[in-house]
Amino acid sequence: MQIKKFEVGPFMENTYLLSKDRVGIIIDPGFSKESEFKNFSSYLSQEAIELKAVVLTHAHVDHILGLQRLLKDYGIPVHLNTDDMFLWENFGNQATMFGLHQVGFSFTPKALPSSGTFEVAGFEFECLYTPGHSPDHTSLYFEKDNLVIAGDALFRESIGRTDLYKGDFNLLEQSIREKLYSLPEETIVYPGHGPETTIGHEKMNNPFVRA
Repeated sequence: MQIKKFEVGPFMENTYLLSKDRVGIIIDPGFSKESEFKNFSSYLSQEAIELKAVVLTHAHVDHILGLQRLLKDYGIPVHLNTDDMFLWENFGNQATMFGLHQVGFSFTPKALPSSGTFEVAGFEFECLYTPGHSPDHTSLYFEKDNLVIAGDALFRESIGRTDLYKGDFNLLEQSIREKLYSLPEETIVYPGHGPETTIGHEKMNNPFVRA
């Protein structure tokens, strides 16, 4: 499996394209400009990758800012943990808070499970429910590829903010300790913002949550 990062939007969010055998899925499309989206779609064309699905770690505005533009060109299913739909249902209001002009979604995403193995378009991963930054937050663990897409739960030597809707530092700390720090130390962490890291590095060096 190959992973390609696109750093996009006013929040410098990491959108990931996972691909293998010329099939791809996109994680957290945060495109805010047409040029960012065109860069992504051009890459798909150049590499002859057929996009099959969207998977969201959570529904904060910066992680779904480019979703409507994406779906305009690619009629593919969207997957999200649906246990708490407040952020999804209030996407338009979220955008307004940051001075962005977006309308809400007219559909309900397909549900990601809170735990267990999930498969979409030939990509198999374990859903790790990691609330604390947001109530719908799910990290995606690809055991065979030795990587976890951690969204905004865990960053390189930092963690997600906990001052937004249903943010809770103690809950986020618990999520990180129980769901992420329990992974093998060599696991590569692909966060929602900033550079990659490893579980081992964070257990030793993260000033917010030490192992």
